[in-house]
Amino acid sequence: MTDVARLAGVSLGTVSNVLNTPNLVAAGTRERVERAIEELGFVRNRTARSLAMGRADTVGFVIVDLANSLFLDIARGAEEAFDTKHKRLLLANSDVDLAKQTGHIELFEETQVAGILLAPLDAPLEAAQQARGRGMPVVQVNWPGSGDACGVVADEELGGYLAAKHVIALGRRRLVFAGGPFSLSAVAARRRGVLRACEESRGVEIETIETPRITVRGGHSLGVMLAERPPHERPDALVCASDALAFGAMQPLLAAGVSVPEDLAVVGFDNNRMSTDSPVRITSVGQPGLEMGRVGAELLMEEIALGDRHEHRTIVLPPSLHERASTIGGRG
Repeated sequence: MTDVARLAGVSLGTVSNVLNTPNLVAAGTRERVERAIEELGFVRNRTARSLAMGRADTVGFVIVDLANSLFLDIARGAEEAFDTKHKRLLLANSDVDLAKQTGHIELFEETQVAGILLAPLDAPLEAAQQARGRGMPVVQVNWPGSGDACGVVADEELGGYLAAKHVIALGRRRLVFAGGPFSLSAVAARRRGVLRACEESRGVEIETIETPRITVRGGHSLGVMLAERPPHERPDALVCASDALAFGAMQPLLAAGVSVPEDLAVVGFDNNRMSTDSPVRITSVGQPGLEMGRVGAELLMEEIALGDRHEHRTIVLPPSLHERASTIGGRG
C-alpha cells in the first residue's frame, strides 16, 4: 500500500479508502490510485488485514459432496445470506473423504476465517470439535448441533414417512425400503419414517433391504435382485434412501420388462438432478437446501457477533414431496 500511495501521490489513508470505502474518494483521485494498483500488480493481503482489524470478512464452508446438487443448493443459500453481510464464502469439497474434511477444516482455521460451516460425513467430528475448542465458530449443516455447536437439518424421518404415505395412498401394499448402510443416521431416520407410515396403514407389508451404499451402482445391484424375483414376489412400491439408488435400480427393472409405475412405483430422496434426468422421472422427497444454507449462515453470523453469549441450537426444517411419473404415471 505504501508503494501504491507513493506512485499515486496520495496518503496511505486514501489508498485504504479506495480499497474499502471508494465512495468517500473523489473520482479523479480514485482513478489515480486504481491506475497505480494496476501498474504495480498490487493484491491486498486479506490475512494481514484480518490480523490488523481483529476480524475476517471470509467464511469457510466444507461440503461433503459437491456432486450432490443438494449441497450446491445449501452453498447457494449460504452465499446469499453472507452477501447481505458483505462476507465472502470459500468452498471446499471433502469428496466423501474424512481425511480431506479434516484437512479443509484445519486449513480454514490456519487462514483465520471468521467461522466455518460444515456439511460433514457421518463420522466423528473431532477436527470440528478441536477447532471449536480453540475458539473457531463452527455450524453444522445437514447434521444436528450439540451442546457446543449449532446445527441445521431436514426432518429425515418425516421425509421417509411422506414417501411411504404417498405410495400407500396410491393403493400400493407391498413396499420395499432400500438404502444403507443402516448405521448412517440419515438412512436410519428415513427408514424409521417408512416403517411408521406402514404401521399406521392396514394391510401393508414392508421389507427393508440394506445396501452397501446409496449410489447408482448400489441401486443397479438392487434392481437386478428385484428383477430376478418371480412377479408375485416383487414389491409394488420401492422407496429408496436416495435418488441415485432409485435411478440405478430402475435401469435393470425396466430392462427386465417391469413397468414403472404400473408394476412398481418408485420414490427417491434428495430431489436432485438424477430424479429429473431419469428416463422415467422419479418422484422424490426434497430437502430445503437453499433454506438450510441460509439458516446455517445466519446461525454462524450470530455466533460470530455474540461470541460466548450465543445460544447453540438445532433448527429442523420440513422436507417436501415432488410427485413425478415414477409413481403417478403420465407426464408427471
